Amino acid sequence: MQKVTPFLMFQNNDAEEAMTFYTSLIEDASIKEIARYDEKGPGKPGSVIQAVFTLKGQDFMCIDSHVKHAFDFTPSFSIYLTCDSELEINRLYYTLAEGGQALMPLDNYGFSKCFGWVNDKFGVSWQLTFPH
Repeated sequence: MQKVTPFLMFQNNDAEEAMTFYTSLIEDASIKEIARYDEKGPGKPGSVIQAVFTLKGQDFMCIDSHVKHAFDFTPSFSIYLTCDSELEINRLYYTLAEGGQALMPLDNYGFSKCFGWVNDKFGVSWQLTFPH
């Protein structure tokens, strides 16, 4: 085995918008490569066949699925961020929650001084902690 990479499948042609959003929020993040469908399909022209982006050194792959599935993202798999400050966790939590859903509000839950869990506007789940 060479590598383990989280893979996100978007069903509403949101992959590029999501990658751009995530890489704008998190330092040391970038979109590394994007392959797009053309007019030959089978996906919508310009949508993402496959892309790779990185957040703090962790690669993620994603696609715009041209097939509609009966399933989507679930909070049982989430992206876990350890923040450096209360300012950072507040900024990320409220920005990610905008247009999404707060699952656990920012609070001291005993295992972390400050923890929160949200689904973002694309349905991707994020757990954020500032443990100090």
